[in-house]
Amino acid sequence: MGAVASSLLMPRGARADKPLVKVWKSPTCGCCNDWIDHLEENGFAVSSFDEGNSDARKRLGMPARFGSCHTGEVEGYAIEGHVPAREIHRLLDEKPQAVGLSVPAMPRGSPGMDGPMYGNVVDPYDVLLIDADGNASVYQSYR
Repeated sequence: MGAVASSLLMPRGARADKPLVKVWKSPTCGCCNDWIDHLEENGFAVSSFDEGNSDARKRLGMPARFGSCHTGEVEGYAIEGHVPAREIHRLLDEKPQAVGLSVPAMPRGSPGMDGPMYGNVVDPYDVLLIDADGNASVYQSYR
């Protein structure tokens, strides 16, 4: 089947290839590795760099006040912190004018900060959409 014909049979929003997320993190951060596993289990390819994330955050235009322990980049968007894969897929489908998404700090229950090692505690948190002026709006709430 040709590429054109096969692309017509793909569901709306589906991609032939996995989107690549580049992740900058500390070499010793376990929750960052767990978040990377979450992305890979949910349709992303990941390339990680164990050199910290401050420079990447700044280069991508993500304000430090929305910072977390790792910074990702996918299709020109910054992904800061423990953002669920579902919201990254939504971002790539909708393609808003934005710097990217952030889950500031490290809320328990977010991807990579979940499970028995965190007492199975789930803190409420918001995924924020950050615009070019550094303003945030709630993209999705997790309660």
